[in-house]
Parts: sequence; C-alpha cells; structure tokens
Amino acid sequence: MRIAVLADTHSPRFWKRCPPAVAGALEGVDLILHAGDVCLRETLEELEQFAPVRAVRGNNDGPDVAAWGAPETLLLDLDGLRVGMVHDSGARTGRGPRLKRLFPEADLVVFGHSHIPWDETYAGQRAFNPGSPTDKRRQPQGTMGELVVEDGILRSARIFPVT
Repeated sequence: MRIAVLADTHSPRFWKRCPPAVAGALEGVDLILHAGDVCLRETLEELEQFAPVRAVRGNNDGPDVAAWGAPETLLLDLDGLRVGMVHDSGARTGRGPRLKRLFPEADLVVFGHSHIPWDETYAGQRAFNPGSPTDKRRQPQGTMGELVVEDGILRSARIFPVT
C-alpha cells in the first residue's frame, strides 16, 4: 500500500489547485492522508480524484471540512499498521510522550501544524509530519510525505521536496 501524506495546504491562499509536482507524486497512490489545515472542502474533493482521502481537521479548518468528514483525531488500520492522525501535536519538547499518550496503540502518528518536516521514533512509535507542499514558511522547500505499508509493517517513509 502506497500512501501520500499531506498537511497544511492552506487553500485557497497557498493551494489554488493541486501543484504539478504534488499531482505527479499522487499518481498511483492507494490512499492520501491529510493532517489538517486543508481550509476548503474543495481541496479534499480535488484530492479524491487521485485516491481515497482520510483527513483530520486543523485549526484553520471550518464547518465545511468537518461536514466532509474530517474529525479532530483519527485512528486507522492501514493493512495492519495502526496509524493515529492529529493536526497539532503540541510543542517539539515532549512530543514523543504526548503522542504516545494520545495514541497508545498507534505504530505511527501523522501530524501537521508546524509546517516543519519531522520523522522521529519515540518508544517504538513513529511520529511523522510531511511539512507543507505550499506554505513552506521558513523551510527551504515545500514538502510532502510517502509511506509504504505491507503486511502491517511500515516498509518505508520519506519526506521529499515538491517545490
């Protein structure tokens, strides 16, 4: 199972429509995870043209994103891998223990909010923030993530530039 991971697209301010490099990376994925701050339901609908989408709400997401079906937190089983999703993981300090308390059964937690790519393991739980493909803030490039899951095992995880 190949999974694209996005966060903090902030449409329409930064995401007018799917950027070509992001669209290329979405081709052939089995699932898209969006860790919040989509900002417009239409962006989720656009992403659904590539693959099924699961998303959580961010602090900039309104009622239309909630009505689409994005909860504040989500726990998924992806081919046997337990994945938690939340937009804001809190401060960098103490992130690992905090996510472990929030999702004690998760093997992987996907989050956003900071726009800073993050991939770290704490107590056997991996925390993964793809950064933002469109609102890079102080990062050198816009980024997104890709996960490959097989038989309940995270075979690979990468964060890569798309701008």
